[in-house]
Amino acid sequence: MLYSSAASWLTLTIVSTAIATLPAIDTEKLSVSRRWLLGDDKIRGVNLGSLFIVEEWFAKDEWASMGCKGFYDEWSCVESLGQEAADAAFEGHWKSWITEDDIAQIASYGLNTIRIPVGFWIKEDLVQSDEYYPRGGLKYLDHVVGWAGDAGLYVIIDLHGGPGSQSPNEEFTGHSTANPGFFTVANYERANQFLEWMTERIHTNDAYRTVGMIEVINEPIKRRVNATDADDMLKNFYPAAWNRIRDRESELGIAKEDMLHILYMGSNWGSGHPETYLNDTTYLYFDDHVYWKFDTRSGKNKTSYINATCSLYRPESNVVVGEFSLSVASDLQNTDEFGIQGHPENVAWYTDYFAAQVSIYEKSGGWIFWNWKCNWINQFNDWRWCYKTAVEAGAIPKNASKAASLSPC
Repeated sequence: MLYSSAASWLTLTIVSTAIATLPAIDTEKLSVSRRWLLGDDKIRGVNLGSLFIVEEWFAKDEWASMGCKGFYDEWSCVESLGQEAADAAFEGHWKSWITEDDIAQIASYGLNTIRIPVGFWIKEDLVQSDEYYPRGGLKYLDHVVGWAGDAGLYVIIDLHGGPGSQSPNEEFTGHSTANPGFFTVANYERANQFLEWMTERIHTNDAYRTVGMIEVINEPIKRRVNATDADDMLKNFYPAAWNRIRDRESELGIAKEDMLHILYMGSNWGSGHPETYLNDTTYLYFDDHVYWKFDTRSGKNKTSYINATCSLYRPESNVVVGEFSLSVASDLQNTDEFGIQGHPENVAWYTDYFAAQVSIYEKSGGWIFWNWKCNWINQFNDWRWCYKTAVEAGAIPKNASKAASLSPC
């Protein structure tokens, strides 16, 4: 989850059959290895952020209730509490943050997809003795993907936190550090072990029957931050990750039409062109994270925000916008024009803002809102980041499939 950098504009290349031409899938006959949306032509989804990687900034009360108040990331909380106490605290969180009722509610809102951010440490044998991460999350991941399968939701598993951390000073990596250590042979290998293990789990465990896409790494370091690391990842990690996923599928005898779709942050993220060193691009996808909050082109008023949304984003064929929100620039969010506390008159504009965004993203492959739920942002429950409470506030319509038709674009 991006919280501190500018919006990026990415291009998705699909060399497989276009989404819109795929036939509907009979959910009663769904194979464990069937790999695409259940009859829909666009991804319309939500992220389940702060489930397996808690980000304190939008889960403040939850984080405090776990005994983690004052700590910035999972690593520091686990280190402070001690392993056994931390495992118990995180287990309580996993049991309650996302429930089967949440999954049913997501489906009831006309959404068809969930993206699940996970850390590499959910495969516990990859964790080294000098690292501090909670243990026991895998069975809860199994529960969530099983509920999603029952509800007919498509699932994207996202490697959100890589070994050594892939971006500086970010909660979402699980271990905030000024000097990310992901960009080494050893940590690439640990990430690849995670990816091939998850690939096998998806293909062989019935709970994962509607998992169709795997994201190799979320928001890695950008070239402008460290060109050496970004270029090394491009040349050495990206093709190896692809090969490890495909090789494991080959070993399992997976038919081509049932292979996982593989998702990379695209070139406009700023780390280079992921496909540069790939020998194959079958079912290759690119992720885009669009946060107008951080883009100065959005201007300073409601009209400029809508105009920017409608005219400045240029999606090409089947981009998946894996993260976006309703938030606006920090200096605007509590003004009379944009505020949501004590300003019920602004709710209708946020509906327009949401509809404008999704109408543009649906010109490509679709969208996944950040986040499904939140807990105490900006000293109140700021629904601009929280799909569930935005629906309750009347800012997001209850039927996601109809939202684009409301667009002011």
